[in-house]
Amino acid sequence: MTSAGSLRTPIEAALVGRLLERPPTTARLPVGALTRAEKAAELQRLQARKTMDAAYEAELVLGLADDTPDTLDPPPDQPGAKTGSWAPEPELPGVSQFFTAELAVVLNCGRRTAAHLAQRAWTYRARLPATWAALAEGALDEPRARVLADVLGPTSPAVARQVEARLLPEATQLSTGRLRARSLALLLELDSEAVDQRREAAQRSADVRSYPSPLEGMSTLAADLPTPVSAECLDVVDRLAGMLKADGDPRPIGQLRAAVLADLIRRPWHTGLPGVTAQLTIAAALDALAGRTDRPGEVNGQPITAAALRELLTQLGTLELRAPEGGTLTCALTDADGALRATATLDQLRRLARRGCRQHPHGDCGCPLLDRPPATGAYTPTAAQHAFVTTRDRACRFPHCGQRVGWADRDHVIPHAHGGATDCANLCCLCRSHHRLKTLARGWRFVMDDDGTLHVTTPSGVTRTTRPPGMRPPAPDPPERNGAPRWPPPPQDADPPPF
Repeated sequence: MTSAGSLRTPIEAALVGRLLERPPTTARLPVGALTRAEKAAELQRLQARKTMDAAYEAELVLGLADDTPDTLDPPPDQPGAKTGSWAPEPELPGVSQFFTAELAVVLNCGRRTAAHLAQRAWTYRARLPATWAALAEGALDEPRARVLADVLGPTSPAVARQVEARLLPEATQLSTGRLRARSLALLLELDSEAVDQRREAAQRSADVRSYPSPLEGMSTLAADLPTPVSAECLDVVDRLAGMLKADGDPRPIGQLRAAVLADLIRRPWHTGLPGVTAQLTIAAALDALAGRTDRPGEVNGQPITAAALRELLTQLGTLELRAPEGGTLTCALTDADGALRATATLDQLRRLARRGCRQHPHGDCGCPLLDRPPATGAYTPTAAQHAFVTTRDRACRFPHCGQRVGWADRDHVIPHAHGGATDCANLCCLCRSHHRLKTLARGWRFVMDDDGTLHVTTPSGVTRTTRPPGMRPPAPDPPERNGAPRWPPPPQDADPPPF
């Protein structure tokens, strides 16, 4: 596919370059000088401008997708490409399976957010051109356009345009909830089969997720369930919570529901299933555990205050830094900037303290007794390297991914087959999706510093940097004399992609 940029004249290319170098600006009115009516009118004008920008954004996304065809993707007979965790995820027709990952890096957002944005843009062009035109004119706001795209995306273009033609004239007069209900009703009337297919697809993609709650120190546990099953589960939890309340439990009914749900999951009653032991990964600084600072820690990658962390450790019986029964305790030793230097168990630390330095057994020589695990000539990382990299990374290191470390691979940044060492400075945690992208996608570049800082560059030249959790970012460069910020250039490499 020929890119439109390759057909420009030198004058056009220079003009585009000058425009892209200019910082983004927005014309603003002096709010303090506006009347009440003028402020309301300016708010309406702002909404129209945001709508036009949404249409322009969709056009840019589709243009980048057109520049990323699937002709360079791995062939269908690529080992592991059809089944299992290495299978590609379905994306836009004719577009590279790695496009969504690039879009996520370009926009500095998560892959799911980028996928939704790309899919909506595709739906506007393929199924809802009138909706897209109304967006570009500022006549239809983006929230209502998203409703039409989300509801009508899975159906055929002909049916989507029928529903669009009937609803678009009155869409701005309907709330988003009412517009969704009307769209679904018309879709059921015109194409009930599409609704059934979408329900089946939703059941196949169901999952359970945990993410931070807006409430302090809390997280939300969410599950995608068929509506009847979800209603039944909520009713069971509500009835059990009501029984506790009737027995005199003074806690609020919402707190009782949450406690009942946690008990049902962690200690199933009369199900015949064996009990299980949950695994928590707790990261905490020693001075915070001792109460000398309030530096926050983490539980399974989610932040928790020092006080709450000390309370958790007290409940687990590990305030004295003992490994819980059936569990392990790994001590991570970092430098002043938070970069991981070594990992060890308590038993290893005790043995090293007793043994001391073999070269100077009778003095405090300052020789290092513990350091990063050494490199190995084998392909598979050693157990010590596995513990070090897992402790350092804690999750997939691709920008904005955050997949749990237990579901991630320990991948060679420079491939082992191309001379990359099996060394902690060349190993990082990548989930299977981003491991596959790094291995098979063309034009991507992964570079890791000795301290574990990872630089990821897309085929379009956008570079994002991720640092191991807990490591402090470097101090910002001082501004140049003209006041303009200094942006470090992306790393250069003479080696061809994809590595």
